[in-house]
Amino acid sequence: MIRFEQLTKSFWVRGERKVVIDGLDMALPSGQSLALLGRNGAGKSTLLQMIAGTMRPDSGRVHYDGTISWPVGFGGSFHRDLTGAQNVRFIARIYGIDTDELVDFVEDFAEIGKHFYMPVRTYSSGMRSRLAFGASMGIHFDTYLVDEVTAVGDAAFRAKSRQVFMERMKSSSAIMVSHDMTQVEEFCDAGIVLSQGQLEYFDDVKTAIERHLEIIRQASGRA
Repeated sequence: MIRFEQLTKSFWVRGERKVVIDGLDMALPSGQSLALLGRNGAGKSTLLQMIAGTMRPDSGRVHYDGTISWPVGFGGSFHRDLTGAQNVRFIARIYGIDTDELVDFVEDFAEIGKHFYMPVRTYSSGMRSRLAFGASMGIHFDTYLVDEVTAVGDAAFRAKSRQVFMERMKSSSAIMVSHDMTQVEEFCDAGIVLSQGQLEYFDDVKTAIERHLEIIRQASGRA
């Protein structure tokens, strides 16, 4: 279970404080794969990073049981001056798993060739996403945080990403950010919609999508 306790996060934008998560109090159920929906700029990626612990809130806390991945698709967790292989070895040591097995898995999965042994600072954003996705899929987590990652790469790579992700979902759950509603329906059981700093939970993902689209229509009508 993941529980938010008075969670708040804001940013200064052009001299004004913009609140993206506003005193959030909510418990997310265990054992479900959740779609995290919201307009662009609503704070979805920010919320994922706070759940993972890669971004600190202004106030409040995130409580959870079980293991949670870093945001898959977010390459900020890598050391820029280390190679992809060195980063993967470091991750393996942190999580106490076999380093050679994880390196072999990620090298084969990511398909970035010689770049795997080059510094991450030389990578494109797509290469970093492939590395992050491969590293996270090589480790068993109870909950995976996924940010648009299955959209990376060509059709064959996207198909491979979907296949390995679906395999992990047989024994784990996920919180997924995606603008592809077909993908959301394929992977997710339920949904949470982020709007004006608050979350609404829906136990049916199609209902969550309808609410998300309604918010977009309302915003368009005000524009």
